[in-house]
Amino acid sequence: MLSMRKYLFSAGFALLVAATSVSVTMMTPPAFASEIKYVVNNMPITTGDIAHRAAFLKLQRKKGDAGQEMIDQTLRMAEARRLGIRITDAQVEAAYQRFASTNKMQLKQLDGVMAQSGVTKEHFKEFIRAQMAWNQALSARYSGGGGQVSEQDLVKHMLEKGGAKPSATEYMLQQVIFVVPKAERSATLAKRKREAEAMRARFNGCATTREFAKGLIDVTVRDLPRVLAPQLPPDWAEQIKATKLGGATTVRETDRGIEFIGICSSREVSDDKAAQMVFQSEGSGDKNADELSAKYVEELKAKAKIVTR
Repeated sequence: MLSMRKYLFSAGFALLVAATSVSVTMMTPPAFASEIKYVVNNMPITTGDIAHRAAFLKLQRKKGDAGQEMIDQTLRMAEARRLGIRITDAQVEAAYQRFASTNKMQLKQLDGVMAQSGVTKEHFKEFIRAQMAWNQALSARYSGGGGQVSEQDLVKHMLEKGGAKPSATEYMLQQVIFVVPKAERSATLAKRKREAEAMRARFNGCATTREFAKGLIDVTVRDLPRVLAPQLPPDWAEQIKATKLGGATTVRETDRGIEFIGICSSREVSDDKAAQMVFQSEGSGDKNADELSAKYVEELKAKAKIVTR
């Protein structure tokens, strides 16, 4: 079985971006024309797309055919959509922010690097989306549909780490939603946010939340099932991990209204499920994964209709 969750970006690229963040601001970004160069299964790839990818390869100091990379990415995204895989904008933004944080950069600095190098943040984010979707597609194909770590893999990883079974933080969480109907959003959202902020400021543990919610209109309090840290939703994970026990995350606007999450309890667990989740989140990034990915793309290419303009 193959664990397919690979790092999105190479260490070399991370160091390059960090090193480039100062000097790149003095460069003039190239102007890219945008004419259709390829049509892949009725999906257009423009000369602008290819130019952005060429700039991306240059930033990574990698050799490659930018046009071919865009063809491959288009095929991968189409396959992911066929499999029902959807990467949300929130997941992409979270990954983009983590990349900036890992490289000790502010978002504006990373935006500047992408703009001045000719990559653009939009192109980089679509690359992130494609990588995340493709990892899931690979996992679905080569890992029995679920991408879970098998017992054999679990033992193998434990032996590699000296027999130690990894642990993960297990959370008990409480979700508080100040419901805002879509029809009333523009008129009441700001008011509801102030109400949520006031309730969050009084939050001192999950036992009293429902008492605080009495008398408030359209407030939902949900006790969530136990969840391990690697299973946390990407758009909440960093806030939950940074919040102390008995506290609450900052409030966020969602499609339901205004929400925050209370941290009822947390503990370190090292059972088999925790070990599976930790190893699954670590991924392998091995040569075998690259070979299977290339084979999969070649199969898609053989069935695709690719037109050069």
